[in-house]
Amino acid sequence: MLILAGTFRFDPSAMEIARPAVAAIIAASRAEEGCITFSFAQDVMDPTLVRVFEVWRDQAALDVHRATPHLAAWRAAQPKIGMHDRQLKIYEIASVTETP
Repeated sequence: MLILAGTFRFDPSAMEIARPAVAAIIAASRAEEGCITFSFAQDVMDPTLVRVFEVWRDQAALDVHRATPHLAAWRAAQPKIGMHDRQLKIYEIASVTETP
């Protein structure tokens, strides 16, 4: 299992432009085989900061995701929303334990 987590910043005045692009990438990604979780969250204390959290079954599923038209469309939309300071990391998870 892989976790992709991190942040990016954007111009909050572009939220109306960003909302349809964000909704499209989230809906399409969540529908992909191998996508366990896919979410973005605008930080409550810093409206320019968006937190990214994705969980993928394996590297193959993430590789397929990276080649999708909806990811290409999301990448094309990023300059329009003023996205910058993108910092994402991939974590390979060997096991998961539920907390009591």
